Amino acid sequence: MIPASFDYVRASSLAQAIGLLQNDPDGSKLIAGGHTLIPTLKLRLASPALLIDINGIDELKGIDIGDRVRIGALTTHAELLASELLRKVLPIFHQAADLIADPQVRNRGTIGGSLANADPAADWPAVVVALKGELELAGPAGRRRVAAKDFFVDIMTTALEPGEVLVAIHIPRPTPGARFRYRKIRHPASGYAVVGVAVALGQHDGVVSEAAIAITGATGRAFAAGSASAHLIGKPLSSENIAQAALLASEQAECLSDHYASADYRKHLIKTEVGRALASLKDA
Repeated sequence: MIPASFDYVRASSLAQAIGLLQNDPDGSKLIAGGHTLIPTLKLRLASPALLIDINGIDELKGIDIGDRVRIGALTTHAELLASELLRKVLPIFHQAADLIADPQVRNRGTIGGSLANADPAADWPAVVVALKGELELAGPAGRRRVAAKDFFVDIMTTALEPGEVLVAIHIPRPTPGARFRYRKIRHPASGYAVVGVAVALGQHDGVVSEAAIAITGATGRAFAAGSASAHLIGKPLSSENIAQAALLASEQAECLSDHYASADYRKHLIKTEVGRALASLKDA
C-alpha cells in the first residue's frame, strides 16, 4: 500500500497545468480530490512520474447562474449540495449530491474529477447528460466544448485529449416549470450506483414538451436513453406512457455483469427506476 515515488507540483494557473501535462502526457496525472487516484497509486495500478495539483486554480472553481449555469470543475460535491440558488434552478444537483458517498468524500471530491475519471457507476455523468450539458476543455490547442453525451466513450475513457484539462460544465438554464429527478440503487459498501437514473422533464398543456433520460451504472458509460425520451414527447405522462418509456430505456442498454449485479438484474433496475422517477414527476 505504498505508492511508487513521484514528483509533485502545485499548479498556480491553468496554463501552467496544461504546460506540465504537455511536457509528459503519459507520465503526468492531475490531482484534485484524489479519491480515485490516491488508492490507485497505493495499489501501484498507476505510477505517474509527476502529480500536478490543480486545487489552487481559481478559474476551475465556483457556481455561476445566469442565462446559463456554469459549474467549475473543482466545485466539490458538498458545494453543489449546499448551493440554495442552484437547488432552486436545477434541484437535480442537490438530489444527486445528497446520494454521493459520505460527508468526507463530498467535501473533497469534485464534479470535474468524477466526470474526467468516467467511472461507469459515478452519479454526475448521468446528470450532465440528462441536462444536455457541455464540458469545456482546455489544452495546448486552445479551448473547446464537447456535449456531455459525447464525452463519455467507455469505461474510464473520455473525449479528453492528451494535455487537456476539464475546466467547467455549462448547462442551459431550464424553462420555467421544468422538473427533475435523480434516483439510484446504491451499492451498500461503495455507495456507487448499481443503476442510477437522471430525468429532466417539461410539460405544457398536459403533455410532455421536453424529456431527457440518462442512465449510469448499467453499462460501460453513462448514456442518454433517447428512444425512451422521444416516446414521451407530445404525450401525457400517463401510467401507460411511463411504462413504455421505462421498457424502451431498459431495452436500449447492453448491461454490464459483475459481482455487484448481473446484466439481467441491471436491465430490470433500469426499467423499475426509470418508471419510478417518471411517476414521481407525474405526481409532483
